[in-house]
Amino acid sequence: MTLWFVFALMTVAAIFAVLWPLGRGARMQEQGSEVVVYKDQLAEIERDLAAGLIAQPEAEAARVEISRRLLAAAGSEPASEPKSSLKWRRAAAVVALVGLPLVAIGVYMPLGSPLLRDFPLAQRERGAGSGMAQSLENLVVQVEQHLEKNPTDGRGWNVLAPVLERLGRFDDAVRAYRNSITYNGESAERRSDLGEAIAAAASGVVTAEAKTEFERAHALNADDPKANYFLGLAAEQDGRKDDAANIWRALLAKAPADAPWRPLVQSSLARVGGGGVTMPALSDETIAASKDMNEGDRNAMVRGMVERLATRLKQNGDDVEGWLRLVRAYLVMGDRDKAVGASGDARQAVANDAARLKQLNEGLKTLGLDG
Repeated sequence: MTLWFVFALMTVAAIFAVLWPLGRGARMQEQGSEVVVYKDQLAEIERDLAAGLIAQPEAEAARVEISRRLLAAAGSEPASEPKSSLKWRRAAAVVALVGLPLVAIGVYMPLGSPLLRDFPLAQRERGAGSGMAQSLENLVVQVEQHLEKNPTDGRGWNVLAPVLERLGRFDDAVRAYRNSITYNGESAERRSDLGEAIAAAASGVVTAEAKTEFERAHALNADDPKANYFLGLAAEQDGRKDDAANIWRALLAKAPADAPWRPLVQSSLARVGGGGVTMPALSDETIAASKDMNEGDRNAMVRGMVERLATRLKQNGDDVEGWLRLVRAYLVMGDRDKAVGASGDARQAVANDAARLKQLNEGLKTLGLDG
């Protein structure tokens, strides 16, 4: 009821705004023809007096009389307006009084509803989100219908698979990824995507089937980040935390400094105790030869390898991975001062290459040498 009262006041205000200038305009339109005539008479008296046609006393008497009449005409009500003008103003008043409310009601009734309650903002946002989700699901249905008629459309399966995974339809996503591989061909990215969908369907567990897909992806591209991450995750889930840490360290060492998945790998590495370091990988021949050595000879061999690596890096300082291996080796041997010194030499060697310097700093941070 209050809302209708407000609408009524607004309508009255609008009508008043239209009628007010109509009521005032007529009064100011004409001052009356009498005023104009009397002014002309005064001017004519001045002309006759200047020409000597009348004497001064007669002119003064006439001027007083005409001035009196002029004042009386100026103070009286203006002449009534023409009937045509009055007619048009009355028509405009009728339109304002009747037309404005009718137009307002005609516009409001199909668009508004005074009985509709307010819709909270949270529900509006949820409604928008659900609408987007519904729209996405409708698109998925259309693509699925298209693929039922064209099952060999590899591009369609390639587009559909990640959307199904995002919607939580993991089993359908696995089937879509398999079809994508069948009709688009094999690649490391498609194999790792399939492995991820299989793991997601198993609530995050890297099953034997998923691990097989990641191993296939790794065989196609040893640097595939998703395959390497999940192979490390599989090692962690099997209880082989050291193997997981080694896989993730190697992944970080090769990763671009701005890789979006770097924080995920770093947190996973910290979860398995990745603060520790391991010795650089040795060749199979070196490992076989070291089996017959006593501990002193083995340590001497390792130190010799480390010194040769340090010498090589002094000659070619662009090898960021080599610097990281050298720093890691010094830390393993307990020579932290040498590790700090090597990190300083490494920064100086790549100081003119922003990308290498950023990669080096990220690797040193992983090893615990931030400064």
